[in-house]
Amino acid sequence: MIREKPVAMADTQLEPKDLSWLDKGVLGIEWSDGHHGVYPVRHLRLHCPCAACVDEWSGVRRLKSDDVPLLIMLQDIEPVGRYALQFKWSDGHDTGIYSYKLLRELCQCDLCQPVKPEEPKSRRLL
Repeated sequence: MIREKPVAMADTQLEPKDLSWLDKGVLGIEWSDGHHGVYPVRHLRLHCPCAACVDEWSGVRRLKSDDVPLLIMLQDIEPVGRYALQFKWSDGHDTGIYSYKLLRELCQCDLCQPVKPEEPKSRRLL
């Protein structure tokens, strides 16, 4: 008798079902498991995973809060295979590939982030 392995959450591929604007500067992602993610765009930009923003060897974040304008805009979103999204930002940055796993970790909804950390401020407006 062959037993099928139960499907665990880690075994299923989480994918965005829909993207929408929840508010000015706040992206919403509806996930394949029904979760409704909340993503302030400046928070996403500050957590860019690319090699220019995070040191490849040490993992130390190079991007500082002052490097990102307060009024950052998301100009375009491109899918990367079936595992990530790539964002094009108004500051010209476009090399970060945000895996679905990372995006779920960055979710700022009340369920995922009941206590909101204070976002670092920037001296740059634009």
